[in-house]
Amino acid sequence: MRFLIIGNADHPELEPLLRRVERTADELGVSLVFEPSLAAEAGRDAVPPEEIDGDVALVLSLGGDGTLLRAARLAAPRGIPVLGCNLGRLGFLTMVSEEELEAAMSMVASGDYALEKRIALRVRVIPNGSNGPDERSFYAVNDAVIHKSGFARLIGLRVLADNDEVGHYSADGIIFATATGSTAYSLSAGGPIVSPTMEGIVATPISPHTLAVRPVVFSGDTRISVELLSGDHDLQLTVDGQPGCLLSVGDRVEVARSRHPVGLVRLSDYSFFTVLRRKLRWGDVRDHPAPPSGGNGDG
Repeated sequence: MRFLIIGNADHPELEPLLRRVERTADELGVSLVFEPSLAAEAGRDAVPPEEIDGDVALVLSLGGDGTLLRAARLAAPRGIPVLGCNLGRLGFLTMVSEEELEAAMSMVASGDYALEKRIALRVRVIPNGSNGPDERSFYAVNDAVIHKSGFARLIGLRVLADNDEVGHYSADGIIFATATGSTAYSLSAGGPIVSPTMEGIVATPISPHTLAVRPVVFSGDTRISVELLSGDHDLQLTVDGQPGCLLSVGDRVEVARSRHPVGLVRLSDYSFFTVLRRKLRWGDVRDHPAPPSGGNGDG
C-alpha cells in the first residue's frame, strides 16, 4: 500500500508532522511518496503529478481546506481517495486533527473507514460562444465564480439550464457551488447550506441589483450555460479560490457535473452537522463558546 503526501510546505509544524507520518507508515508497512515541494529539501521520494498512478491508495493532505482542495483536484480524476489532516484554523473539510493522525492512518491501512463520494464540477470557457481551439476546461471541487477582478461594477449575465432560460442577472458576479462548496463563498453570499452528499449545483448571485434574484439549486445532472452580456473589461473566472482565466463579453461559460467525483475518507465518528455546529457555530450562538481570535487562513 502506498500513500501520497501533500502539504502546506510553509507551515512551521509540517516537518515534525512528516516525521510522525513516516514513523507510522513504517509501523503499518505503508510506503510513502511526496509531492515535489515537500520532497525537494528532505531527501524523500517525490512523484510528479503526471506520474501518479493506480498504485497510490490514498492522498494524505496536511494543511487546511485550501491544501485539501488542491489534493482533491489532483486525486479525484485518478479515482484516489483523500484524507485531510487539519493544520489550519478552521479546517471545515479536513477529517482529523494532528493528534488523531496516527490513529487515522492505521484505520485507513486496515480498511476501517467509509468513502464519501461528492459531486465536482467541470467548467468550460467557450470564447465568443462558439467551440474552437481556445476553449478551456477546469475542475472544481468547491465552486466556480464569474466576477469582476477590478472595481465592483455590475455584470450582465444570461443563465440557462439545459437550454431553458433561467433569467438575466445584473450583479457583481455569480457563484456556482457544489454541496461541498455550499459552506464556502456561496454561504457568505447568501446561498443555502446543502448536505454534502447531495448531487446538486447551487447558483448564488453576488450582490444582485434586484431583490427578485435569489440563489437556485439545480439538479446535479443540469448543464448550466452562462452568457456574458456586459461588464466591459476585467471579467474573470475563479475556480476553488484560484485564478482560472480572464473572460470577455460574448464568452460562454458552461458548468456541469464532472464525471470524476471527489472521494473523501470519513471515519466512524464523523458527522457533518456536528462539524457545522462546532466550526461554523451553526444554530443558537448562546450554545457555543466564543470563536478563537484571528482569521480563517488555510494553514
